[in-house]
Amino acid sequence: MSYFLRLSVAAVLGALLTACSADDVEPQPVKNELPLIAYHHGDTVNIRRHAIGELTQIIYSFLHLSDNELSIDDGQQRADIVNLVSLKKDYPDLKILVALGGWGGCETCSDVFSTAAGREEFAASVKTIMTDYDLDGLDLDWEYPAIEGHPGHAYRAEDRENFTALVVRLREVLGSRYELSFAAGASKKFFDNSVEWSKVMPLVDRVNLMTYDLVSGDSTVTGHHTPLLSTVSQSISTDSAVRHLTGLGVEPEKIVIGAAFYARVWEGVEAEGDDVLYRSATFKDYTGFRNYDAYFDDSFAMRWDSDAKAAYAYSATKNMFATFDDRRSVALKTQYAIDNELGGIMFWQLAEDTYEDGLLAAIAAARAGRNDTAAE
Repeated sequence: MSYFLRLSVAAVLGALLTACSADDVEPQPVKNELPLIAYHHGDTVNIRRHAIGELTQIIYSFLHLSDNELSIDDGQQRADIVNLVSLKKDYPDLKILVALGGWGGCETCSDVFSTAAGREEFAASVKTIMTDYDLDGLDLDWEYPAIEGHPGHAYRAEDRENFTALVVRLREVLGSRYELSFAAGASKKFFDNSVEWSKVMPLVDRVNLMTYDLVSGDSTVTGHHTPLLSTVSQSISTDSAVRHLTGLGVEPEKIVIGAAFYARVWEGVEAEGDDVLYRSATFKDYTGFRNYDAYFDDSFAMRWDSDAKAAYAYSATKNMFATFDDRRSVALKTQYAIDNELGGIMFWQLAEDTYEDGLLAAIAAARAGRNDTAAE
């Protein structure tokens, strides 16, 4: 074929391709590589029924302290950890971490981590558990250094510096082979008092922001417990927490925001017209997403706050108010994480989700660009 003939053929093919309109080609969504992290609490019998392939990490929750060492509590926890680690055979990119503490699970943390000897013994025990069980890292969920957390748990101002010293020693012992992260409260009080951010963040892989329970069970007023954006009536939100951290110099790519796979419910809520937000109430209950259909009967009206980007519900017959994430709100949180180039999205917790068409599926769809649930 001559040179000029080849040019002619190429020109014709080019014209044909150009003639095809965009409507003739089905666009293929590109999966964003936003890390997706699941906390998991409870047994792992049905773990494979979830869409494990969508997850970057599973953080098994919780291990605790025995004297100065990280301890697996019992045979059930051992079996669960082994079962989770076995997932890596089918999902080689998945990382399995264990978490220390949790709400009510760090009673002696302030005391143990106040001494170099305590930190040394703890770090050595973490390394042993990592190697014995082929784990990929540790998440510190100390609630909270230097400020009041669970009632009756010790805390001291020195916890802030001791937390830094703990992270330093853990990184020295674990090296770069293992992931190291920590769960952080989303309040200004935590940000300003609990962590030396400029010293800790260079040593950890990420901070998992607990952007839920922002209106907790202690509250006697209704509100959004896991809103994306702040409003005139509620200043604390996922966005306000992210902005506070970046204002402290924390790199966005190390910030992971949190979604709630559960609802918080208040009773004794008297509506004023259509207004049920920020009303006097008594905390009643907690229920997981997998139970929503059973818990929220026909008396509940599902509602959406377009300012906060948050879902809620109200039963006028029962005078009950509920605040929660739904498919729409987690899709919006996922898009927010992508748009702001954050380090990921995590959630508490996997066992509260349905096996199909749940909140994990909504996050995965939004990450892949199929975010119909996020439409306003």
